Amino acid sequence: MTIALWVVAGLLAVTFLAAGLMKITQPRPKLVAAGMGYAEDFSAGAMKGIGALEVLGAIGLILPAVLDTATILVPLAATGLFLVMVGAVVVHIRRTESFAAPLVLAVLALFVAVLRFSTYPF
Repeated sequence: MTIALWVVAGLLAVTFLAAGLMKITQPRPKLVAAGMGYAEDFSAGAMKGIGALEVLGAIGLILPAVLDTATILVPLAATGLFLVMVGAVVVHIRRTESFAAPLVLAVLALFVAVLRFSTYPF
């Protein structure tokens, strides 16, 4: 199960790092044009903030475990990413868009958070 947790955490980290960096580096109109229609509902600063949370969450999923320092940050980062994805699901439902991707990411983040908090801590 530890290997599964590492694989899921790694996939989540890559996904959130890529998505977060895109939100931080691209202007809002370019994000909308790239298919992120929900960016119309948020200010440019809010999009940058969401991107920063995703990047920090991605770093928090891997770095503390690799360095074996403050490993409690791994389930805390997973919990934070879960909450971000719950917000994303709500936004997509309100916009009557598909919410499958953020829902899957939320479930995977919850999987990491629950197991790292309880059954498989470092």
